[in-house]
Formats: sequence, C-alpha cells, structure tokens
Amino acid sequence: MAGRIEGRTAVVTGGCSGIGLATVRRFVEEGARVVIGDIDDAAGAALAAELGGPDVVTYVHVDVTSKDEVDALFRTAKDTYGSVDIAFNNAGISPPEDDSILDTDLDAWRKVQEVNLTSVYLCCKAALPYMLEQKRGSIINTASFVAVMGAATSQISYSASKGGVLSMSRELGVQFAREGVRVNALCPGPVNTPLLKELFASDAERAARRLVHVPMGRFGEPEEMANAVLFLASDESSFMTANTFLVDGGISGAYVTPV
Repeated sequence: MAGRIEGRTAVVTGGCSGIGLATVRRFVEEGARVVIGDIDDAAGAALAAELGGPDVVTYVHVDVTSKDEVDALFRTAKDTYGSVDIAFNNAGISPPEDDSILDTDLDAWRKVQEVNLTSVYLCCKAALPYMLEQKRGSIINTASFVAVMGAATSQISYSASKGGVLSMSRELGVQFAREGVRVNALCPGPVNTPLLKELFASDAERAARRLVHVPMGRFGEPEEMANAVLFLASDESSFMTANTFLVDGGISGAYVTPV
C-alpha cells in the first residue's frame, strides 16, 4: 500500500548514505516531504535534485553535535513544509579507534558519544516542541542490537552510546505517550552499509566475526532497515512506543548458531 506517510514531513539525519539514504528514498516513495541532514554537501544536493527538488526534498548541512545546527535543521522542516511529523535520528559513527576499553582513549570515547548519543538527545529536543504542538509525531532513533547484548567485536564507546540511545528512547516514549508523540528505537543487526564495508577493508577478520553469529547467515540490507523505519513512522505502528524494534536477522535470539 503506497502513500503510508503521504503529506507528512520527515527529518532524516545521516541521510546521504546507508540506512539513512535508503530511508530517504523509501519515505519519498510513500509520499513524504523529507529534510535531509548530513555533512556530505555534494551528495545531499544531488540527492535532493534527483528525488524531486525543493518541493519534495531539502538538504541541510548539519553537524549533529551542534545544538544550533540541529535546531536550524528542524526549523527548516517546519518553515519549508509546515510541520515536523517524523524524525529519524540516524547519524552515527563507528571509528576503528573505538575498540577494547583497554585501548580506546578518552578522545575516541568522547567523539563517539557526541555523534551517536548527544546528537540523538539534541534531535529529540529539537523535534519534540513541534510534535507536541501538533499533538502528533513519530520519532525513530537508531540504536543497535549491541544495545541489548554484548558485541562479538569490542567497540566500547559505540556499544555504550547505543545503549544510551535505547534507554533514552524508552523514557521519551513513556513520557510523551499520552500527548500523541511516539518514540521508538530501531535496533539493526549488522547491515551492509559503508560503515561495515569500511570495517571489512580495515579488518576483514573482525568484520567476518559478526556474520558468524547471525542465524540468517547474511548481513541485512539498508532497504530492509528502511522498511522497518517506515513501519515505525506510519500509522501501522500506532500502538507502539518506547519499543526496542530489533531487525537483526535473529542475532539477539541466538545462543549458538549452527554453521
């Protein structure tokens, strides 16, 4: 059924690649107007033009760790399209220097926390006033399967940041449930995105260890995550909030995986 979010305005951070890019495309297919927040200006401008130009898609350069820039991102959505109905707070990083707690220095820890967790706080804080005024809205925050179980490959700050995203999403989902705003956490398993490809390029053995634990025997695709985000954004999930939405190929349900 097409048009599940027809006429709604969505803000997507990290919208120029991976899960964010697939979600932008899916949202447009389903009738939404989309504001993309990213730092890849060339890709953002090209994507906006490809998908229909300013009547449909607007690109905004945004450093998601900057409150002023995040506020401006959501203000652009409201000023341009008249509402803020969906916020997919998806921007994140997983740098190679984030490893075992024994090896990860404080600067690496802080950088990941700022991009992965503080940005979600800032985006929720910016989106909520618009949604509360409207008495409706759906916020989807990208967490991870590592928010509910230990990672097979150590990435201490990433795992901690995603646990924070999950916990914050639950609290906000409960707090605003009776005011028409739903907040859910998308928890992907390993997904075939540029982040994963970069990990394979730098440490193929480390990346391959992730696949061993996935019962379905493959990585997820960005389009599969985008379908899950669409469900959470649409009225099809109208009785869901404060939810841990795992889309992980079964990894969180497995004790051991037969090979």
